[in-house]
Amino acid sequence: MSLPEIAKLGHVALVSTDLDKSLWFFKELIGLEETEVVNGTHYLRAWGDFEHHTLSITAGEKSYVDHIAWRTKRPEDVEGFAQLLTEAGTEVNWVEAGVEAGQGRAIRFQLPSEHRFEIYYDMEKTLAEPSKRSVLKNQTYKSWARGVSPRRIDHVNILSSLKANVISDYLIEKLGFKMRECVQAPDESLIGAWLSVTPLVHDIAVSHDPFSPSTHQIHHLSYWLDNAQDLLRAADILAENGIKFKGPGKHGISQAMYIYVVDPGSGVRLELFTNGYLIFEPDWEPIVWTLDEMDVGFTFWGDQTDTLPENNPTIEA
Repeated sequence: MSLPEIAKLGHVALVSTDLDKSLWFFKELIGLEETEVVNGTHYLRAWGDFEHHTLSITAGEKSYVDHIAWRTKRPEDVEGFAQLLTEAGTEVNWVEAGVEAGQGRAIRFQLPSEHRFEIYYDMEKTLAEPSKRSVLKNQTYKSWARGVSPRRIDHVNILSSLKANVISDYLIEKLGFKMRECVQAPDESLIGAWLSVTPLVHDIAVSHDPFSPSTHQIHHLSYWLDNAQDLLRAADILAENGIKFKGPGKHGISQAMYIYVVDPGSGVRLELFTNGYLIFEPDWEPIVWTLDEMDVGFTFWGDQTDTLPENNPTIEA
């Protein structure tokens, strides 16, 4: 029997204290499409996302990320992960088909940091309604319908008061992620880790902050733009709407360009992300950075991403 495998990042389930503001931000300003609304939860996706949703937003008394979901490579991998995680001492809870709109049976569990993950395979590939459907058979919606209009979900970055290696070791050993780049402290613990199951430099990043409010915060979620010109267009759209943001800039780690902006409804940070590089080498060795190299590693050029506390809000997961 082969080991279960994760195929890709699926979606992020967000709870917002101001649903109307969050929907305005993600639908009108960012330009995500709404697949449907079920029991008060709004299911959204980008114009190039094929699955039913890559972001869900629900109203709540506090803002937080309920879970981060991952799709497996095979249907039987969901049961395979349930068995492996249970044997490793992780409590696993089953979520029946239909509890989350468009999704089949899934499992949910917590990392050592208490971040909540979901693993599923079955998910509807919902067609866009005819008036919004692209004439291209390999594209879900018409592109550039409104707002920034990113193509697809890209990655998540989780934040913790735990050292990053505590979480990255779990992701590697239990879930099959590969370390791509990392930032190492003098004691050889990790301050940051960038991991993936795809050729992307990271499907998930793990950041350590000893002053983090908890072990289970969200630094940001990210959507992908096709190129640098799209990122500059995004900056214009954000500025025209009076929304403050950090960037554009370029990371040394990942070599990608970015803009960071905060959803005014939930307080979650969104990264608009483009360029970077892909990894196809099967024998890739992790790129190790040191703390004294972070002027290049975090921000190769452009706005520094972590300078003032008010520019770095986090919400709990």
